[in-house]
Amino acid sequence: MGRASPLLLVLLALGFFFAAYNLLTLVIQYKDSSTGLGPGISDSVTGMPANFRKSGKSNLKFHVALTASDAPYSQWQCRIMYYWYKKMKSMPGSDMGKFTRVLHSGKGDHLMDEIPTFVVDPLPEGLDQGYIVLNRPWAFVQWLEKATIEEEYILMAEPDHIFANPLPNLAHGDNPAGFPFFYIKPTEHEKIVRKFYPEEKGPVTDVDPIGNSPVIIKKSLLEEIAPTWVNVSLRMKDDPETDKAFGWVLEMYAYAVASALHGVRHILRKDFMLQPPWDLEVGKRFIIHYTYGCDYNMKGELTYGKIGEWRFDKRSHLSGPPPKNLTLPPPGVPESVVRLVKMVNEATANIPGWDSLNSG
Repeated sequence: MGRASPLLLVLLALGFFFAAYNLLTLVIQYKDSSTGLGPGISDSVTGMPANFRKSGKSNLKFHVALTASDAPYSQWQCRIMYYWYKKMKSMPGSDMGKFTRVLHSGKGDHLMDEIPTFVVDPLPEGLDQGYIVLNRPWAFVQWLEKATIEEEYILMAEPDHIFANPLPNLAHGDNPAGFPFFYIKPTEHEKIVRKFYPEEKGPVTDVDPIGNSPVIIKKSLLEEIAPTWVNVSLRMKDDPETDKAFGWVLEMYAYAVASALHGVRHILRKDFMLQPPWDLEVGKRFIIHYTYGCDYNMKGELTYGKIGEWRFDKRSHLSGPPPKNLTLPPPGVPESVVRLVKMVNEATANIPGWDSLNSG
């Protein structure tokens, strides 16, 4: 029996979306973050689903999955991410299970033997309109359908994540855990959000201020959400007003809306991740997300928006990896930035063939 084409699968998923779109969902309200999860945890929680059940904590292992392309820029980040996954996986407090790089290039690359990888197809040509991130939800749909995943939970991660501390399963039963991004503001874009999340579904506050990553979620829930996520993403990209308003975070809004359409709310954990240079210390937070450039003068003063005398910016290495032994920041630079550079240096010093594999 022949395999369905990717385009056919998208169309089938679209049909699923419209069917799911008409289902009634519960209107779930947030509790105050003082609803305790235990000593010291409530301070890290900014939002809690009203149907949260404290007894639902499962302590089950989660599968670490990140989507990636075969571009050198993505490859070197994946190598660093996988290095720190291996170091943190077996440490006390970690609930990490197995690891998969979901490669949406349609073919393997030279990292297949180094990093556990599952190859999926990209979207049909032209469908992403040059916005490669649209391949992320489509990659998850294919991986969830075709791969054998032993763990009951999944962490959706990205190449520019570094595990700074052992990561436990922050989800509780059917309540996934997500990170509240300060720049994801559904209530400030209500007019646009309502194009995809109509009033009969509930208040706009039901759309969590999150992206798909980092999120720890039950595999069964993600299997329901992912096809809707694909189609909301494509519809948003096809709408000029939405595309202009959301820009590079469009796919993040699409995941938030898709989750809300399925009645899924996330426990919002601000300790899930930090983003240098804005977050100054690592502390007990679990993931360093180095999406922003870090620019400083030699006095240790941030010069964001202006190239600094000292800088670390992943976009400085679009065509190949950063060199080994990067210069450490000058005195006065926040601990989070210093820690980031030290962790990059440790990884590049210990990953075999760092320069040779990344130069091809």
